Amino acid sequence: MTKLSVNINKVATLRNSRGGNVPNVLQFAKDVQRFGAEGITIHPRPDERHIRYQDARDLKPEVFTEFNIEGNPVESFINLVMEVKPTQVTLVPDAVDAITSNAGWDTVKNKLFLIDVIKEFQNKGIRTSIFVDPDLKQIEGAKRTGTDRIELYTEAFAYQYSLGNKKAVKPYVVCAELANKLGLGVNAGHDLSLDNIAFFKNEIPGLLEVSIGHALIAESLYLGVENVIQMYLNRLK
Repeated sequence: MTKLSVNINKVATLRNSRGGNVPNVLQFAKDVQRFGAEGITIHPRPDERHIRYQDARDLKPEVFTEFNIEGNPVESFINLVMEVKPTQVTLVPDAVDAITSNAGWDTVKNKLFLIDVIKEFQNKGIRTSIFVDPDLKQIEGAKRTGTDRIELYTEAFAYQYSLGNKKAVKPYVVCAELANKLGLGVNAGHDLSLDNIAFFKNEIPGLLEVSIGHALIAESLYLGVENVIQMYLNRLK
């Protein structure tokens, strides 16, 4: 069964829009785990416009499943991860002003930088994952960095699937097959939803984990959080 990690950034966005502590990010994280989620993902950005650095610290004792922190490994992010020591760190090359992640790493050009950062995290016992596009060259490059896993950037698949193009999953299948062969764990995330998750999971060999936030929170507005978590878990069996 593929693990479901719930990205709670959007809960923090809603909280920050009014100030105060409603909705409560810590309570939401505890609840979705109680409902069956197998991990919590956060993606703190330097401007702290949704998840704040202090949230990461406060969440650590509340996450009894797996804690995944995503982000661009700038100095402040590296320091935060080293302090909190989550289960996994996912390296994402997003710009400071990016609305959301929109590209994977060039693992060839950034090989030496990634090697250094990954080694630093692994020395602290933190599992590492690199956000990558579905490109065989980038999967091979990821292997040379020493990372434990890759996270396939699935926006292109999700968009094409919504248009009825199921063949859009093929590059992801091929990349997952190569990753499996190279001994890299395979995660995936971005625009995965109740509509496409079962198809994607069934097509991708060795899919270990999916990180889902925006769609899950939006779907929960209509269907309820506990119900939506169960719906995802059923599709990921």
